[in-house]
Amino acid sequence: MWPGSASRADAAPASFVHPGVTVSAAQLDYARTKVQAGAEPWKSAYNQMMASPYASLTRTPKPRATVECGSYSNPNYGCTDEREDAIAAYTDALAWYFTRDARYAQESIKLMDAWSATIRSHTNSNAPLQTGWAGSSWPKAAEIIKATYTGGWPNAGRFGTMLRDVYLPEIINGSNSNGNWELSMMEAAVGISVFLDDKADYDKAMGIFRTRAAAYVYLSSDGALPKTVPSQHLDTKAKIVSYWQGQSTFVDGLTQETCRDFVHTGYGISAISHIAETSRIQGNDLYGTDVGERLRQALGFQAKYELGTAPPSWLCNGSVNRGLGPITETGFNALHTRRGVAMTNTQTLTQNNRPAGSNNLFVAWETLTNAENPN
Repeated sequence: MWPGSASRADAAPASFVHPGVTVSAAQLDYARTKVQAGAEPWKSAYNQMMASPYASLTRTPKPRATVECGSYSNPNYGCTDEREDAIAAYTDALAWYFTRDARYAQESIKLMDAWSATIRSHTNSNAPLQTGWAGSSWPKAAEIIKATYTGGWPNAGRFGTMLRDVYLPEIINGSNSNGNWELSMMEAAVGISVFLDDKADYDKAMGIFRTRAAAYVYLSSDGALPKTVPSQHLDTKAKIVSYWQGQSTFVDGLTQETCRDFVHTGYGISAISHIAETSRIQGNDLYGTDVGERLRQALGFQAKYELGTAPPSWLCNGSVNRGLGPITETGFNALHTRRGVAMTNTQTLTQNNRPAGSNNLFVAWETLTNAENPN
């Protein structure tokens, strides 16, 4: 077994549930019923999605054989196009499910087919992160279409081959960069593994995820210093403090990137919630483990300051860069709606941000799919 390999608590199921990447059929059915009844916040969230460019029935896909993404997407040769085509494919899949209008399913398939016929590689320094971001959206779209659209998808096999040959090799072994990278990469790897019914890669990705999540969000039960990823060799306090953006006081819910900015912190928190949600759908509820506690604390800690509380001098030298993004719905619903956990700051932030749209990277329409959803 590799370091951090999946334990029995998060191992792949005997057979995968489809659709089963971040959203289940039961969740979608619940939200669809709410939309049809004109209930809020689902109706406004649905209208927001359907009015977005991602739901266009005339979108022209822009696939490339090689997507080249440098640091902060400079250069940007296909990076934005790939991510947004993937989000559009997911948006169309949701639109299909909610409307039962086959044109949306066919639009989603058109986008997936265009890329599976073309892309062969990701290059340059941001390739792993780019692959993780786009690779998080593709299987969400594909799962809904393959499991629920009866009109046919002749190239579904080719799409699966794309995920296996182009995406998985770039992400499955993880990353020693900032933690949001590896968390997003594992979100993609877990989702792709579900679509491919690949138990071995699912277990490998889940093992890497458990190690990284523990090293990304601090809990006081971890001890005086945060946990670390062994391959990063952060074996002194000075190295850990440097990796945690110079932060030397550790409290529950602080993340490795809190003192960098809340935008990147939001990416990491979102990926944790998405993986936990997929795991739950697949039969293993991580919300009752340390993953759920780290998620609860991370949401609450960041939400407090995102809402405007002035940071104390010991936190990020008394200054934080806000901008958490539309990333709280999934974790809040899992912990508050389903498990009954009081999360005052997270609740206020979540409700203030409704309907939560897309971050145009890998998060989309989570008020619609997850708000107050008991399934």
